[in-house]
Amino acid sequence: QVQLVESGGGAVQPGGSLRLSCAASGSIFNIYAMGWFRQAPGKQRELVARILPSGSTDYGDSVMSRFTISRDNAKNTVYLHMNSLKPEDTAVYYCNARVVTTISMDYWGKGTLVTVSS
Repeated sequence: QVQLVESGGGAVQPGGSLRLSCAASGSIFNIYAMGWFRQAPGKQRELVARILPSGSTDYGDSVMSRFTISRDNAKNTVYLHMNSLKPEDTAVYYCNARVVTTISMDYWGKGTLVTVSS
């Protein structure tokens, strides 16, 4: 079992910045990748950013060059640095951990709301 706790959401004006944090605990040694997904009202959950054990990263097209994912292995924490925020970035952001043993399993945090509005 992996537990994920997000923090850092809130309200910000367009063009502003926020940093989300996700702390992992439990069976973290089997985590293959960690990342962030988001879900806006009436839309499907979508990938925002993901970081692999090698340090390589993937980003959704809509956040490329504006968002940066990073991790602190000593703290078992992944961060999402969000810059140049737009109203369309408004969503609930979920931390995700993919655990790979004999099977692949996804764990999710409870989500943190980001609202971008003037």
